[in-house]
Amino acid sequence: MAKEVSSYGVSDIQVLEGLEAVRRRPGMYIGSTDIRGLHHLVYEVVDNSIDEALAGACDRIEITIHPDHSVTVVDNGRGIPVGINEQRGINTLEIVHTVLHAGGKFGGGSYKVASGLHGVGVSAVNALSAWLEVTVKRDGYVYRQRYEQGKPVTPVQTIGKSKETGTATTFLPDATIFRVLEFRYETLAQRFREMAFLTRGLTIYFCDERTDRAQTFHFEGGITSLVRYLNRNRMVLHSPPFYVGQEVNGTMVEAAIQYNDGYAESTYAFANNVNTVDGGTHLTGFRSALTRSLNDYARKSNLLKDNEDNFSGDDVREGLTAVVSVKMSDPQFESQTKSKLGNAEIKGQVESVVYEAFAAYLEANPKVAREIINKALTASRARQAARKARDLVIRKSALESMTLPGKLADCAEQDPSNAELFIVEGDSAGGSAKQGRDRRFQAVLPLRGKILNVEKSRLNTILNNKEIQALVTALGAGIGAHFDESNLRYHRIIVMTDADVDGAHIATLLLTFFYRYMEPLIAKGHLFIAKPPLYLISAKGKSYYAYSDEEKDALVASMKGDSVSIQRYKGLGEMNPSQLADTTMDPAKRTIMQVTLEDAAEADRTFDMLMGSNVAPRKHFIQTHARDVRNLDI
Repeated sequence: MAKEVSSYGVSDIQVLEGLEAVRRRPGMYIGSTDIRGLHHLVYEVVDNSIDEALAGACDRIEITIHPDHSVTVVDNGRGIPVGINEQRGINTLEIVHTVLHAGGKFGGGSYKVASGLHGVGVSAVNALSAWLEVTVKRDGYVYRQRYEQGKPVTPVQTIGKSKETGTATTFLPDATIFRVLEFRYETLAQRFREMAFLTRGLTIYFCDERTDRAQTFHFEGGITSLVRYLNRNRMVLHSPPFYVGQEVNGTMVEAAIQYNDGYAESTYAFANNVNTVDGGTHLTGFRSALTRSLNDYARKSNLLKDNEDNFSGDDVREGLTAVVSVKMSDPQFESQTKSKLGNAEIKGQVESVVYEAFAAYLEANPKVAREIINKALTASRARQAARKARDLVIRKSALESMTLPGKLADCAEQDPSNAELFIVEGDSAGGSAKQGRDRRFQAVLPLRGKILNVEKSRLNTILNNKEIQALVTALGAGIGAHFDESNLRYHRIIVMTDADVDGAHIATLLLTFFYRYMEPLIAKGHLFIAKPPLYLISAKGKSYYAYSDEEKDALVASMKGDSVSIQRYKGLGEMNPSQLADTTMDPAKRTIMQVTLEDAAEADRTFDMLMGSNVAPRKHFIQTHARDVRNLDI
């Protein structure tokens, strides 16, 4: 029997006019509609002001989050042009805010260097806002226009006179598009701090009226100051950092380098002040120059013998903190979210500038050069040992169940996108989790005690740890530079630890491991933290779960004097399998928190501060936040 299909004709073809395409497919323009997309709206508006600063027309930007979740961005730049556009016959200010691919950055006359080159930034923000108001000071007058869901609801109005210039934009994200409207102060502050580091002479004032918090960022040291900031909790091998800045064929190349006694690499790449989190040609050129210059110096100085292999990139980047920044007239980003730079010519420009300058620096500073080479030598020898351990672990990562860790209770589901793994603290909780899970798609891996602190260990030591071996083998995707997301056996990895100090410590150790050696797990949204209840409250034969002290107090108060029994769960093992399944494992009822990489630099600094070898910053953090601690076990 023939299968009936729906008709497909001329009437089925739709053309989305104006900004409707942005509202229908917001992810294409801002990446997502979660907290990252929400923050991206702010970045798009601020980037326009940054471009004014790069053009030398602006030295102050003010960003304010209002109590109603609207955001205002004000700069003292030249102001968006106001006047009738001959091509369209409408006001230029309205075109900028309502027409995709309209802006002053295509011709190259107004902006020699700019981050927003697609012309969809502020128009996309307008499309995804419940309302947006823009005020422009220019040519002696003040102009204003208001839009709702991307459409103008007033004409461009002249509302006064002013001798000043600049643009002020206020917008409220559309709650029908975004899942959450709560901006994160720390995430935004870190982004603005970076912008100030990268733009000498620029002052950025950030105020959050919801909490009365405010900060001002201004750094004269540029990216050298940024490297110092990233390394401020670490023991550095040399000071000040190495710096080079040089223009090549119209491209400004800057790099700052400082080594520390740690094992992790912290390198950040920027193109026209945009943090290109996925790297690109500028980062490739930088890394190539670093490896070549250190190998050449080591050979020339006889620190690397004839029978020894050259250093690998991993060897010379151990303990490296670096920033590479390029500013150019025509950057080619992979997408509107600007995560990767693609200009082919930039690789050679960056490699040439950094190689020549860093090679000269090593020659002029032989003591520093020897320290760096010795560190790379130690890393190289550790890499050889790590390769043997890693190969052993990877060989164990085959999909056949006979090679999986004995403590792993696997699931029946063969499709990784439908499978999830619970990483559980201890055998007791592991036993409850194994009994309470849904065997069809939920796997459980109990870990014994606390895993190794990877912030203080090299890879060869890490891979000799039995618990980490079990973890790597269960996930099946390798580790470090050999991590391959396509081999991941579970697309949801859920850390489930006790709600006490030890549990928090174990979770932090696991997060540090995942961040340093399996970062794609976090970047691609595979990692979660379970939130088990803190209390079981019983009254009149009924039971209720409370996930915080506030929730517990509210529940008890609502029972109005009834005989109430309160049980505090200090460990997952105190729950029977049905309770654990009902509260923490059942997808229909549980609460899990996704771990995200909102800001790699801040995450790097935090992990180093909490788990690194330098005690003083950690002590200061504990003393500063001691009064904020809840549920402290004594």
